[in-house]
Amino acid sequence: MRPTLALIGLLVAWGLGGVAASLWSPAVLPWNAFGGVLVLLSILDLALLLRRPTPDVVRTMPEAWPIGIARPVSLQIEGGPQTQHVEVFDLHPPGWRVDGLPRRLRLTPGTVSHVDYTLQPDARGAAVFEGVQLRLRSPLGLWRQRREAGTRQQVRVFPNFAPLTRFALLSADRASRLVGAHIKRRRGEGTDFHQMREYRVGDSLRQIDWKASSRARKLISREYQDEKNQQLVVVLDTGRRMLAQEPASANAGSALSHFDHALDAALVVSYLALRQGDAVGLFATGGESRWMAPQRGMGAVDTLLRVSHDLQPQPVATDYLAAATELSLRQRRRGLLMLVTNLRDEDIEDVLAAVRMLQKRHLVIVASLRERALDEVLSNEVHEHEDAVFAGATARYLAQRKVAHDALRNHRIAVLDVTGDELPSALVERYLAVKRDGLL
Repeated sequence: MRPTLALIGLLVAWGLGGVAASLWSPAVLPWNAFGGVLVLLSILDLALLLRRPTPDVVRTMPEAWPIGIARPVSLQIEGGPQTQHVEVFDLHPPGWRVDGLPRRLRLTPGTVSHVDYTLQPDARGAAVFEGVQLRLRSPLGLWRQRREAGTRQQVRVFPNFAPLTRFALLSADRASRLVGAHIKRRRGEGTDFHQMREYRVGDSLRQIDWKASSRARKLISREYQDEKNQQLVVVLDTGRRMLAQEPASANAGSALSHFDHALDAALVVSYLALRQGDAVGLFATGGESRWMAPQRGMGAVDTLLRVSHDLQPQPVATDYLAAATELSLRQRRRGLLMLVTNLRDEDIEDVLAAVRMLQKRHLVIVASLRERALDEVLSNEVHEHEDAVFAGATARYLAQRKVAHDALRNHRIAVLDVTGDELPSALVERYLAVKRDGLL
């Protein structure tokens, strides 16, 4: 319960009147009368405010939220038996970016007022909405009271699944282009037989079925398609390397850590792999560990979201060799393993040993995330000595990073050196290349 500025102003005026009354005796009686009336009105106004019922509030919002994407929330506030003025603020999870609150309303009897605003979550995992905070004003406007209405609600914040909703109505090829993957087109050169058809200009000689052509007395080609029911396992580093966080880019809603970028990219490439008929799994290791055995069907996307939505990187060193050993025991069937991490030169020996172990059975691709700020430093103009030193140090660091990546490439290990923004398209492009070339 707090007095309003109006009551404070009246009290100040009454106090100044007391100063005048002390200097001029005829003003004492009016001053006392004014004070008595002010006290009575204040008490009456306070009593009326306390007797007012708390308005009913119903919150409408999605149960699942993608990180970094703004979503609408609607509050329905039912007016009481009397007209009243309120200030509304929803007790959403702290740290979320809000647009449209607080709001002032005039509630009239028998009506339902709507407050629509948007929220943008900044962290994955479970989040709690407490009640809705209402600040009621007394009939005379002398008091304000803070009350809490509505119910407590819990939601879950997932990796950014918003791109998947755009992919749903697109073919796999068009969806791949939407994320920026460069696809090399080819016709009828997969590994699984698809159908027989008439020869077309551009078909290779090895596609021609000479026996069928002899019977039909015209050239008949065999058409092949990419093999289905292969297995893709995305391996995510949850150690300290993935804690790096960068400012939001021009096409991003908010700042994301390397791990958030990795999760978003894992969702995209997994979704497209499922659309291609392959099975998709997830293995998180380093800090917190999770395992999802490869599954087929679009329902695997929901499983992947549930398994990964609350994963967070930890400030610990990743034991790559132990992770490779565990993954070898879990994933017996040959598959494509995409390891997403942030390599440093001191990690190369451990990563090399781990990947060599996995290569005995699987095809392994290493995606090494690079801070976008490094590229920005080299693209900036150099004006002062400090700029030159900074640019030189950055160039030296990137050169050492390239040496580390080349050490893996020398052992025929595919390495993707990309920023977080480039990661989804890079993973999709490499996955499609593996399918196209029949490497599995």
